[in-house]
Amino acid sequence: MNEKHGNLSINSDNIFPIIKKWLYSDHDIFFREMVSNGCDAITKLKKLDMMGEYTLPDKYKPQVQVLVNPDEKTLKFIDNGLGMTADEVEEYINQIAFSGATDFLAQYKDKTNEDQIIGHFGLGFYSAFMVADEVHIDTLSYKEGAEPVHWECDGGTEFSMTQGEKKEVGTEITLYLNEDSLEFANEYRAREVISKYCSFMPVEIFLAKENAEQEYETIEESELTEDDVVVERIHEEAKTEEIENEDGTKETKEISPAKDKVKINKRPVSLSDTSPLWGKHPNECTEEEYKEFYRKVFMDYKEPLFWIHLNMDYPFNLKGILYFPKINTEYESIEGTIKLYNNQVFIADNIKEVIPEFLLLLKGVIDCPDLPLNVSRSALQNDGFVKKISDYITKKVADKLSGMCKTDRENYEKYWDDINPFIKFGCIKDEKFCERMMEYVLFKDIDGKYTTMSEYLGPDAGEEKAEGEEAKAEEAEQTVETADGEPVEEEKEKPKTTIYYVTDEVQQSQYINMFREQNMNAVILKHTIDNPFISHLEAKNEKVKFQRIDADVTDSMKEEVSEEELKSETDALTDLFRKALNNEKLEVKVEKLKNEKISSMVTMSEESRRMQEMMKMYSMYGMDSSAFPSSTVLILNANNELVKYLFENPESEHVNLICEQLYDLAMISNQPLSPEAMTRFVTRSNEIMMLLTK
Repeated sequence: MNEKHGNLSINSDNIFPIIKKWLYSDHDIFFREMVSNGCDAITKLKKLDMMGEYTLPDKYKPQVQVLVNPDEKTLKFIDNGLGMTADEVEEYINQIAFSGATDFLAQYKDKTNEDQIIGHFGLGFYSAFMVADEVHIDTLSYKEGAEPVHWECDGGTEFSMTQGEKKEVGTEITLYLNEDSLEFANEYRAREVISKYCSFMPVEIFLAKENAEQEYETIEESELTEDDVVVERIHEEAKTEEIENEDGTKETKEISPAKDKVKINKRPVSLSDTSPLWGKHPNECTEEEYKEFYRKVFMDYKEPLFWIHLNMDYPFNLKGILYFPKINTEYESIEGTIKLYNNQVFIADNIKEVIPEFLLLLKGVIDCPDLPLNVSRSALQNDGFVKKISDYITKKVADKLSGMCKTDRENYEKYWDDINPFIKFGCIKDEKFCERMMEYVLFKDIDGKYTTMSEYLGPDAGEEKAEGEEAKAEEAEQTVETADGEPVEEEKEKPKTTIYYVTDEVQQSQYINMFREQNMNAVILKHTIDNPFISHLEAKNEKVKFQRIDADVTDSMKEEVSEEELKSETDALTDLFRKALNNEKLEVKVEKLKNEKISSMVTMSEESRRMQEMMKMYSMYGMDSSAFPSSTVLILNANNELVKYLFENPESEHVNLICEQLYDLAMISNQPLSPEAMTRFVTRSNEIMMLLTK
């Protein structure tokens, strides 16, 4: 062919520099585009063979080779796909933004499955110019009588195209790297990027260093294949060892038989797993394969708890595996990694439009060839379709979890402590997920038993009125008159069932013991997500309210006495403690607790505590949490001998010491002391012990 010069056909002014610099946010992504193009070319050639329009050579092995050359500062991508004629180079390379894949599908739409073609975008090739000063193409089409083509461009809009010298069908692209991108000519860096973007491409990918010394390996002769290049045949004699028998005689025994081995050129190892686990049917996958895939992809030494294999063909094609990881929330972030693929081509991590927000805590892979990606594959289009995909994933996760709870409750309970943050976060964020999962949310009680809310509350929850509610209900039923004298029945508030909960089993152990003494139960809610979760549950279920175990002293824990009977003790002890603690706002309440060993305790109303927690959160943004002071109440037990002593001996020498100690003991069972208060508490404890020695 005659040498040809010309200008690239660009439909918009200055689009080329935009493609080079701004089309992709990550410059290393050009590896993905180059390899994808090679895989496309191979996929097309194989389809032509299937349709009888081309015959693949004997022993044809589809592959993409990547060759790095740090000395020459070049990077080559070589495929044995269908190649291009001069006219096709003109059409697919010189006319930017014309998609070869789209054209191929249009031509063969009735004969081929378009899901297998990776490329949807004609611009991928030009990502090479993000890292290269100059790009060369050498290609030979599969078509009979085709001539090889050599094309080169120095990064401007000018190109040259001449007859080439390529002998084999396929395409070789050579990148002459710019000074800022020489890292990609390093074999280890190239391997890292290929592993990131191309680990599951549908074609084998091989990486090598040009002009590197030949490496060798030795194998058993029985393992030799026709593709191996034999360098040397090695015979190893049998190995023997002289041993002494029990009777003292000696004999020679063979410990290793004679072996025939061969030294061969080191076999290349593909960097791509062409048949990833997610593409198989769940019935074909073993438990060990799932675990091995997890370790390989996420480099996590801890085994996952369990997994969900997604496999859908209609109304859209979606496959994937979602793993529920074992999380140590004390030492590590619970943010997971969801890798998104399009026909086994890596797109991105954690694209929130596809993956429901709460599932971003998981680890997994999702492959959806139908994703409506933009030209750089970095963002999604068509919100309605993407929402359907997200909804499907949510439903599959809910089905798996609810099914496990119904059919494998023992394992579900075993996993619960690890998976409950995922589920609770999902219930808060996704209304449909919440509806599907509410009956399968478990609560662990203070005895370590797991129960659902309906099991915990029982069938009559909320129907029976709590103590003292009868009178309130009757009052609510009384009628009032409007201005015109018409009677109106006031709406009565529905009684609620209280679910008591614990946030710290150690800190609140005194309260837990009091509950156990009265055969009362409470659930353990110690995750950060639990506070918003219980508020969410209360909003959805008007019959239920949650109250922390230390929010109040329940009637069952104290003797029935009127406030008047304890008024003198309350007044006297309030004055005493306020003076001793130098706190005139301290609220003191005297009760007759059934457990005489308890001297003092602290309560804070549920509403006040939740407000405090909320203000702590907002104080991070400059809000003053002191605007909502803590409303703790010091409870003193009138049945306790120490409290009795204070009431009867207010002028005693050590009253202040005892008051301060009782207050700190009550606070310790409710919340951690401040550093200063803890120092005083320890010093005072030592002082009290010294008094005991006198």
